[in-house]
Amino acid sequence: MDTDASTDADASAGADTGPHAEASPAVGAGPLERVNPPHLAPPTGFSHGVRAASGAMVFLAGQTALDGAGRIVGEGIVEQFERALGNLLDVAAASGAGPGDLAKLTVFAVDIADYRRHAREIGRVWKRLVGGEYPAMAVIGATRLWDEAALVEIEGIAVVR
Repeated sequence: MDTDASTDADASAGADTGPHAEASPAVGAGPLERVNPPHLAPPTGFSHGVRAASGAMVFLAGQTALDGAGRIVGEGIVEQFERALGNLLDVAAASGAGPGDLAKLTVFAVDIADYRRHAREIGRVWKRLVGGEYPAMAVIGATRLWDEAALVEIEGIAVVR
């Protein structure tokens, strides 16, 4: 994958930098719209989300604990999970999907034992940010993630109502 393939439209779309920023303009012709909230780190070689033209399904790229400048923040798995989930929810919101619209999530963790040790704390973060409903989910161990400092990455699919 060409990691320098982002377009100017992806990197600088929109002026709103709030957590519910509008989606970037559709990039390219076709049935899919790339969704890249401008307050997240600029996507390079991927889109943060892809919404089907009908708006029914949104495919949410893996999110780590990146801040808007592209730096991993958070010392431990719980802090990084909270930031990664927040980033994913921001992309979902920019696509017109709320927390209750999450249909499937995959969590990649570099240390499954650490993730399990902190499962209760992670569960409290989930309930605070998403609520009591859970999508179809999987947690998968990974040797490492794209950003070496990342401890967790979350990707998903949302269905916009």
